[in-house]
Amino acid sequence: MTVQEVFGSAPAVAGAALALIGIWALWWLVRYVRADKMTRASMRQAIGVRRRWRRLAPMVGLSVTDKTPPAVIVAPDGKVPKPRVLIPKIRVAADRYGVLVHAACLPKVGLAEFQRAAPYLADAWRCTRVSVLPDKPGQLVIRGVRVDPLIVPTEHTPTGAVPEDLAVWDLGLDEYAQPVSVSLANVPGVTVAGLPGFGKTSLVNRFMCDTAPSDAVQYAVADGKVTSSHEGDYADLTDRIFAFVGDDLEEANALFTRLVKLRRDRSASIRALLGVKNMWHLGPSAAWPLTVLIVDEAHTYFRDYKGSDTRTKKLAALAAENARLVEDLVKKGRNVGILVIIATQKATGDAIPTFIRDVCPVGLSFAQKTAEAAVVALGEDIRNWPDASPTALQDPAYVGVAAMAHQGRPGFARIRTPYVADADAARIATETAHLTRDPAELLEELAVSAMRVDDPFTKREAA
Repeated sequence: MTVQEVFGSAPAVAGAALALIGIWALWWLVRYVRADKMTRASMRQAIGVRRRWRRLAPMVGLSVTDKTPPAVIVAPDGKVPKPRVLIPKIRVAADRYGVLVHAACLPKVGLAEFQRAAPYLADAWRCTRVSVLPDKPGQLVIRGVRVDPLIVPTEHTPTGAVPEDLAVWDLGLDEYAQPVSVSLANVPGVTVAGLPGFGKTSLVNRFMCDTAPSDAVQYAVADGKVTSSHEGDYADLTDRIFAFVGDDLEEANALFTRLVKLRRDRSASIRALLGVKNMWHLGPSAAWPLTVLIVDEAHTYFRDYKGSDTRTKKLAALAAENARLVEDLVKKGRNVGILVIIATQKATGDAIPTFIRDVCPVGLSFAQKTAEAAVVALGEDIRNWPDASPTALQDPAYVGVAAMAHQGRPGFARIRTPYVADADAARIATETAHLTRDPAELLEELAVSAMRVDDPFTKREAA
C-alpha cells in the first residue's frame, strides 16, 4: 500500500473510529439514564478513577521504573532516552455501592504494595473503604465502596425456584458489597448468636425460604419463644415444617428423641440404601433429604435448672437429656444428612453447652454487648480483629449485620443479611407445602423399595 493510499483511507478509518466511540457513548448514556441514583454516582466515580489513575498510581507507590536500556541507547539528536515509568493497567466497573477495579501486577508492584496503598486509594477515590484481594495469577481485584453496604438495609424476595446447590447458604453482602455464602456440605451444626431483634431469626427464615422449593430438604423447628406453631417467627412457615415444638421441654425431648432415632436408622442403612458411607458424596435427594433441625432460643431447652423440688429436678433432667440428644445429632449426624442450626442470644455454656457449641464449625454473631459474648460466639481469634467484633454492631443501623469467620482465609467478615417479608415467607410455605414429608417415613419407603428390587421373586416377575 502506497503512502497516498494510506492517507486516502485515513478519513474512512477515522470515521469508523468515531462511529465506534459514538456507539459506546450512546450505550453508556443509556446505562446511565436507566441506572438508579446510587449507581449513577458510582459511574461518575469510575470515570474519575480511570482519568486520574496514571497520575495517582506513582503518588501512592504503585509504579516501577524500567531501567533496562532501550535498543537505541543514544537518540539521533544525541539525547539519552529516560527510563520508562510503568504503571499497572486497570479495568474499572461500577455498581450501586462503588467501583470494582481489576489491576495487573508488575515487578515489585503486587498484592502487598496495593494493600499498603489501599488507605490512600480510599481517600483519593472518596471511598468508605478499599480492599485488595488476589484474582487470577498476576491479577488483583480492588473493591472500593463509596456507600457503606452495612448500613444500607436490604430485602430479599424468594423466587420460589429450586436452588442449584443445596449445600450453599447465601448469607448476604459483606462490607465491600460482595456476595457471601457458606458451604453446608459436611457441616454438622451452625450456631447463630446475637441480641434480640438484631436478625437471627430473619437469617434462618431466608435460608428456609430459599431452600423450601426443593423436596430434598425437610425442616423441624424447636422455638423456645412460643408455645405453639401458630405463634412467633415461624408461624408463616408452618406448612413447610414436618415437626414443630414450642417451649415445652417434654415435647422438645420427644422431638429430639425422634430425630436421634432417624439418625440411628440412617446410620444403620446408609450403605445398603445409598451405597456410600457419607450422604454428601451423592448429595441430598427427595428420598434421602437433608434434614434440618432449627433450635431457636436454645437456652430454653438446655438451661441448667437449680433447685431441689420435684418440678425443678424434672426440668433439670429434661434439659440434660435434651443436651445429650442434640449432641448426638451434631456429632454423629453429618454423614447421614442431618444439620442442626442453633440460635440463641448469648452463646455461653449455659445457653449452648460447650460440648455442642465447640463442634459446630460455622458460627455467626449479630450484635453483642460484651467482648466475652463475642468470644464465645466466634472464638478467641475475634480478639485479634476488633474492627469486625460484634460488640461494634449495637447501633440500630446495624440491625441485620452479623460477623463470621472467613471461610478459606484469615480474619472475619461483617455481613449485611437481607430482610424477608412475612408475606413472602407465607407465599413460599403455601406453594411448597406439598413437599413436606417426614424423613423417617421416606426412609421406610426407600428401604421397602430397595427390598423389592433385591427380591428374587420380584426380579423374575420383572423379567
